[in-house]
Amino acid sequence: MAPSRVIVLGIAGIAAIGAGLIARNMATPPPPEVIVEHAPSQQQIAIEEVLVIGRDVTMGSELGDALVWQQWPRDGLQDYFVTRNAEPEAIERLQTSVARVPLYAGEPLRLGKLIGEGQSFMATILPSGKRAIATQISAATSAGGFILPDDRVDVIMTRRSQVDNVEGFVTETILRNIRVLAIDQTIQEDEEGRRVRVGETATLELTPQQAEIITVAQQMADRLTLALRPVVDANEQIDQEADYLVTGSGTGRRGTVRVIRSGEISEMGAR
Repeated sequence: MAPSRVIVLGIAGIAAIGAGLIARNMATPPPPEVIVEHAPSQQQIAIEEVLVIGRDVTMGSELGDALVWQQWPRDGLQDYFVTRNAEPEAIERLQTSVARVPLYAGEPLRLGKLIGEGQSFMATILPSGKRAIATQISAATSAGGFILPDDRVDVIMTRRSQVDNVEGFVTETILRNIRVLAIDQTIQEDEEGRRVRVGETATLELTPQQAEIITVAQQMADRLTLALRPVVDANEQIDQEADYLVTGSGTGRRGTVRVIRSGEISEMGAR
């Protein structure tokens, strides 16, 4: 084949390929139009400044610098919250207030958790109808120092007894499931969570009848021992106590005087 003819055929082939590409591009539909929708702007959330606890405060401690203002959604406000709009000087006013329960960082302040001005701390945490009685303890009589405030204990009385000229000891549990309010001046475990504290005085939460029982027992006993109880026993109902220490058998307390000599109890009619 002549070279000129080869050249003509090549040019024709290239032209055919070009024509095919042009036809293909013309047949391709245009890309779809992209529509960008703008999201509506978010509604502005109403904010209020609320007084919150900035660090943990132990029971019985002053608030000091623990109070801070923190932004809070207005829809989430509670009636007991202290707001900056209502009380702008609340921090200065409450710095010397004392916590009647433990307060934790981040929680909104509730005035009901503070001791009112002029109120005694122990009288504030003592439930209605209860009495606080202090009794002497030691490491030997307080579960080796493992009894802490809010624990539950039994009170065991040990006293000397003489039968047929033989001297011995009588031991009995006079009170059961009693709440410990304080060990010495400590009313909760320390900030580091240490669970061992040896004190000399335990303050117990008692009913008026129990207060009388332990008062008599302190005069009779050679030793009062506190026995630690499990936490799960906190709601156990107790119906056995040493009521005989303050209640005469059968005739009741009225008209009867109980006399204690050398650890022994005797009764005589009141005159």
